[in-house]
Amino acid sequence: MPSVSLITLGCAKNEVDSNRMHACLAASGLDVVDDPNGADIIIVNTCSFITEATEEALELIFELLSCESFEQGKTKLVVAGCMPSRYGEALSAELPEVAAFVPAADEDKIAEVCWELLGLASATESSAAGATESAAKSSVAPQRLIAEPWAYVKISEGCSRSCAYCTIPSIRGPYRSFSYDEIAAEITELVSQGAHEIVLIGQDTGIWGSDFEELQTTSSTSSPVSPASSASLQSTSPRNLAELIDVLALQHPQVWFRIMYLQPQGITDELLATIARHNNICDYLDIPLQHANARVLKDMNRAGSGAEHRVLLERVRKALPNVTLRTTLIAGFPGEKRSDAQELKDFVLETEFDYVGAFAYSQEDGTAAGARSDQVASHTKHARLQRLRDAADEVGFARAALQLGREVDVLVCGVDEEGVYGRTQGQAPEVDGIVYITEPAAKKILDKGFVRVRIVDVQCYDLYGEVI
Repeated sequence: MPSVSLITLGCAKNEVDSNRMHACLAASGLDVVDDPNGADIIIVNTCSFITEATEEALELIFELLSCESFEQGKTKLVVAGCMPSRYGEALSAELPEVAAFVPAADEDKIAEVCWELLGLASATESSAAGATESAAKSSVAPQRLIAEPWAYVKISEGCSRSCAYCTIPSIRGPYRSFSYDEIAAEITELVSQGAHEIVLIGQDTGIWGSDFEELQTTSSTSSPVSPASSASLQSTSPRNLAELIDVLALQHPQVWFRIMYLQPQGITDELLATIARHNNICDYLDIPLQHANARVLKDMNRAGSGAEHRVLLERVRKALPNVTLRTTLIAGFPGEKRSDAQELKDFVLETEFDYVGAFAYSQEDGTAAGARSDQVASHTKHARLQRLRDAADEVGFARAALQLGREVDVLVCGVDEEGVYGRTQGQAPEVDGIVYITEPAAKKILDKGFVRVRIVDVQCYDLYGEVI
């Protein structure tokens, strides 16, 4: 059986796309293997959001192409995802050794691409027909295969915002909500496979459903709308994120639900009330604010100010007294002054986020900010970033220390060199701290899903607990 290996770079949204491709490839009859050595085809699902991510992808591509199996023609390389979406046909000229480029919008055809590269599309009629049919089915209702007790679920694709620094709209296209039927079916499948936590993601999760009226209008004028999308327009379906998460939490009361990537405008009173009403919706909000200075935010083509952010956070904490808060901030945006950077640092110290993802601004071609002449010098930008991260850690470590002595529910996730670990509702996968379960018999709880733990030690962002 021909083998394919998938390598994923980038964010959680790319992980979902790779997961879908994995299921599609397996359904078509290809053997999907973890180890790329010896695979007939290697697929690199790339990130190209910023220059650094593109450079990382190119470094891996060149490394793979230098391997003996590629030079001898035994292995073929497919580059998928954001990089082909962003750079298009230019990649073919720059990387003629790559066998195929599959942009994000065409990833549902990945099995067809692989079978054709293997020269088996017409070698045996049954294999070709089976592969094509399986790929076609997967494109209509993609299946998911998970190896963790949690899973990401994309509720939308693309973005219609025009933040001055961002390339996502050009890579992923305009914002479009996935239908409730699609989302609910995917979650049901994941739960049946053993997922105890579902993390809802999208470039802008808070506005889910806001385009359904537009879709309905489009449908009424005879433009093509998928059956799944049309189903979501029925009056009985959820119409916004608050209604969606409410329905999902009721359908799966034993599953945790977490919402990521909530822009400030999407945090409604209705949403906060819904989160407060359900014990299985994590009191956790990831709010990418990007900056605290009003002028810098305006230059970013974003709304708000430090004062408005503080009002929002006060409203959130009043509605959810035990909420865990994460944000994303950019240091060194063009035109940022020393006083602006200090204002941002002071904002971090005052607002006490539990987690902060801080990044240096990346100058990107094709963006409004990338064309500006007042770029901040690299050494200045990174010095500001370090001060921002230091402030975030000062606050974050102190916030984590407050967990000492508390009793919490923990989702058991796996085992590493330090022992069995899991996460609380206040810890998102892959980006926050974790809980190590310290008792000698901890490995016996690996398949138990949730356990009750008392926190007995804290080290930076990581917690250590004993099963009660």
